Amino acid sequence: MPALASPTAAPPAAARDQTLLEDALGAARAGDEWAFVVLYRDLQPRLLRYATALVGADAEDVTAETWLHVAKDLRRFSGDLDGFRGWVTTICRNRAMDSARARTRRPADPAEPADLVALADVRHTDGAVFDGLATQWAVDQILALPRTEAEAVLLRAVIGLDATTAAQVLGKRPGAVRVAAHRGLRRLAERLRAGEEAGPARTGQGRRTGVADV
Repeated sequence: MPALASPTAAPPAAARDQTLLEDALGAARAGDEWAFVVLYRDLQPRLLRYATALVGADAEDVTAETWLHVAKDLRRFSGDLDGFRGWVTTICRNRAMDSARARTRRPADPAEPADLVALADVRHTDGAVFDGLATQWAVDQILALPRTEAEAVLLRAVIGLDATTAAQVLGKRPGAVRVAAHRGLRRLAERLRAGEEAGPARTGQGRRTGVADV
């Protein structure tokens, strides 16, 4: 009988993608513009969704500033692919916090849950709860989580960072990020179940502020 593959093993296509992205990272650091585009196309959909959760309508400006910073400093970056994603996400988060502070001087324009759904890339989610995040109501619930839990879920489930890299982005210990993500996902799972039982008569469909405003 042939040996069964580990349930946590990456499928061949994912492994090939990982190799391509690792090669692209090395080439981009050496100045290859095509390789930079490959990295951008891989991360930008998730980064935009993350930024939208943080700052709403300012997300495109935030991610544009992020990639300008990345292009400027990429030659000085040293690390692997997950480290690169964490580095870019840290830049994005810092830009988002700056944007949120600036927004206190002008009317807020919070994110619509439907906007987050449109930006979602479900290929980067994992498991039943992560699959549920692709629905409008579930993404709305992320924005209703406590800020610590919401950011942990976004970094782990949306950006796809491991706990160590997510902890570096947030300036916390990996264990604290794991706990926050676990609590957030458990809370989401409970709300998803309750929402399925409630059917179309769900509440809480109104506009919500971004995580940075919570």
